[in-house]
Amino acid sequence: MAAIMTPVDRIVGLFAAGGAGEYLGEPVTVGAHLLQAGALAAASGAPPALVAAALLHDVGHLRGADPLADDAELSGRELMAGSDNDHGERGAAWLARWFPAAVTEPVRLHVAAKRYLCAAEPGYFGLLSPASVYTLSVQGGPMSSAEADAFAAGEYAADAVAVRRWDEAAKDPEADVPGVDSYRALLEGVLRAG
Repeated sequence: MAAIMTPVDRIVGLFAAGGAGEYLGEPVTVGAHLLQAGALAAASGAPPALVAAALLHDVGHLRGADPLADDAELSGRELMAGSDNDHGERGAAWLARWFPAAVTEPVRLHVAAKRYLCAAEPGYFGLLSPASVYTLSVQGGPMSSAEADAFAAGEYAADAVAVRRWDEAAKDPEADVPGVDSYRALLEGVLRAG
């Protein structure tokens, strides 16, 4: 008889499996990238839901490694081959079974936040890694002025921008950050009731 996996167990399992994989041309694995983003959010004093969003923002890249995933999904390899894998939307939809919008919306919007920042902040594009520059082109490029205005007016825009900033800073191959197990209590604490 198989053991029942909690949502947090499933997430930890994804880090152990898919998290060890290459992160789309970056010098870190996907798991290391996510752990660094979570650590940056925690170090900034972000509330638990936003730390969880930073930690899980690229879970859409890991879902293919989850043996309990509902459907076969694209991996990051498709994104790097020029096909947008919509990992923010897919990851947020998967997480929404267990987590509230304060976690899932910044995950869903973190790609849009990159597009927004490239349009709204002079110099932000210059901070992007070469891989992020490439994926930006696949994901629609910088937003138009009207798109940027609409994005900025959204309820979770500021949180998505914060996640995006941690995302871009979370690519240090020398970073020493806590492992995913250190986030178990935080993740359990932000699970949606019922």
